[in-house]
Amino acid sequence: MQIRFDDRVALVTGAAQGIGRAIAAALVQAGARVHLADIDAEGVATTAREIGASAHAADLGSPEAAQTLVGDIVTAEGRLDLLVHAAGGVRGQVGRAIEEISEADWRVIFAANVDAAFFLAQAAAPVMKQAGYGRIVMISSGAGLRPSLTGIQAYASAKHALVGLTKQLAWEFGPHGITVNSVAPGFVRSNPATERQWEAYGPEGQKRLVEGIHTRRLGTPRDIAHATLFFLSEQAGWISGQVLSVDGGRS
Repeated sequence: MQIRFDDRVALVTGAAQGIGRAIAAALVQAGARVHLADIDAEGVATTAREIGASAHAADLGSPEAAQTLVGDIVTAEGRLDLLVHAAGGVRGQVGRAIEEISEADWRVIFAANVDAAFFLAQAAAPVMKQAGYGRIVMISSGAGLRPSLTGIQAYASAKHALVGLTKQLAWEFGPHGITVNSVAPGFVRSNPATERQWEAYGPEGQKRLVEGIHTRRLGTPRDIAHATLFFLSEQAGWISGQVLSVDGGRS
């Protein structure tokens, strides 16, 4: 099965590094015209230059920012076919007791993981509905299906909310030719935050983690990209509202 995206226009958020970058690079290699968005202006510009994509520096925690981003892409391309929301993360937080969590700690993780996904889908909906075609993939997490290895209450809650948003949007958008699915990665060493988490486990914790995975190895950003491209493909046109765990069998 060959998956191609010739003449398709894609937006990948959180694309300056890690999983988002791997998805964007795979889309470019498969023939798509790819736009990258990230809060890290320098990082997203570097990635875009290296993989042959267009860069947009954006903090997508507001509806105005999402509308501007989608509007800029549609102005440049005349369309938006594929949307992958890979932005999010823990925003520098570590697991702590609930008594220690401030309102700001809670809200910043929801803004990055859930608010941005909602506002992007809201901005893309009129364009995709008018075209009668669209593919949306939310990168959630194993933390959206069970307690989070990070120990961060807001992260687990936000990723669960992202799974719920995926299912709700699949129901709403389905009659318009738009599919909405989610990829839930297991532990992947893909950015500074996951590297810090990996180091925090220590040798024994790292060993236990790997031994709990059926394939006895950690995943890579490319593993997540492969699953994402399937959901974006024509071959997945009758698949919507699904959450695919890509975790080596850990789930």
